[in-house]
Amino acid sequence: MLLSVFTRRAVASGLAIVLGGVSVSTSFAADSPLTLQAAVQEGVAQAPALMAHHAHIASMHEEAKRAGRLPDPTLDFGVQNFPVTAPGAFSVRSDPMTMRTIGVTQALPSRASRSADREVANAEIKAADAEGADTIQSIQERVADAWIDLWAARQKRALLAELRAENALAVQVAQARLKGGDGSATDALAARAQAAALDNRLDAADADIAVAQAGLQRWLGHTAAELGDAPDFGQLPVAPGYLEQAVDQQAPMQIWQAREQVAQAAFDRARATRHPDWSVSFLYGQRAGPLSDMVMLQFGVTLPLFTRNRQDRAISAKEEQWEAAQDAHEDARREQRAAVARALATWQGLAQQIQRYQNTMLPLDRDRSKTALAAYRGGGALQPWLDARRDEIELRLGYVDALTARARLWASLAYLLPTSEAMP
Repeated sequence: MLLSVFTRRAVASGLAIVLGGVSVSTSFAADSPLTLQAAVQEGVAQAPALMAHHAHIASMHEEAKRAGRLPDPTLDFGVQNFPVTAPGAFSVRSDPMTMRTIGVTQALPSRASRSADREVANAEIKAADAEGADTIQSIQERVADAWIDLWAARQKRALLAELRAENALAVQVAQARLKGGDGSATDALAARAQAAALDNRLDAADADIAVAQAGLQRWLGHTAAELGDAPDFGQLPVAPGYLEQAVDQQAPMQIWQAREQVAQAAFDRARATRHPDWSVSFLYGQRAGPLSDMVMLQFGVTLPLFTRNRQDRAISAKEEQWEAAQDAHEDARREQRAAVARALATWQGLAQQIQRYQNTMLPLDRDRSKTALAAYRGGGALQPWLDARRDEIELRLGYVDALTARARLWASLAYLLPTSEAMP
């Protein structure tokens, strides 16, 4: 049993390589900084969903091996010409025509039906393979999102922690001015309240880090002590224009072509019912006394003569399902194209906002807070610094939210194509 588990894990890792293009390492150092690429590789390598998918594929291959095979023969035995009225009722010896029989009947479905059964089985395997590619893409994105959540939570805490020293300085200045008779108790209390509010923010950030660690642990099985450097979330591994063009190659879309093939194979199988099926029977009859034994060889064939309310109905239904699969494929293609365009537009817009945060808004608010605190130390009012500090905290939180949103959009776009699933 233990060997079976190890084997399934190994095969699931191999499946991840084949379907997702992921180069999976055999071991991951838990004490080294965990990069986004390493987290995604590790999460895919040990995902139970992939092992379940491999078992599903294996079962479908077993089913496919028996598709199109001849059905089992039927063993026939009994009594023929058995008298039930006098004279000689209920005796196998009273009438020379009575025979004890044994024989075999073999059904012979048409070659078209058997070929259609094989086509359906192969199409279903291809559909399952396409679902595997979608499963890998989903796992990669979810692991990346979990890593990004932890990275963003730590970014938020670091940005808030940078303000603690200045808060402490404001409290000291307010208390010193109060002792010197130049300040007010209101200012001293307000400075302490601002410091306590920042501590609350930091405690909330610590809780967010713990929650994000639990989310990442769900995929990795262990806690990441340190995170490595984040990739450049402002640069996709695949050109945005190519993403918009190569819609059918994206993982969520691969299943649709396979679904069309399944529907077409089912349509072909329905049309194959117009072909007659054959059967052959061999029967050996033993008669009593000196009478000779007899054999019987007969052939049977189905007669699909009245197809209007039988075969034709099934063929029409399967044809409609095939056309429905094609229409659904086109609808999914349009939706995927629109979703990618929306994600790209939002991702590019966030890049501009983040640049504005970094180059203009954050430096201005930092200077505003410093200037207001310097003015307060020089004898000015405390309220301008309190206002500046509240605005600065909200601005930093908004900056982290923008970083997180861009990173999550990056993850949703970076893993769409098999060629982009390996991180740069």
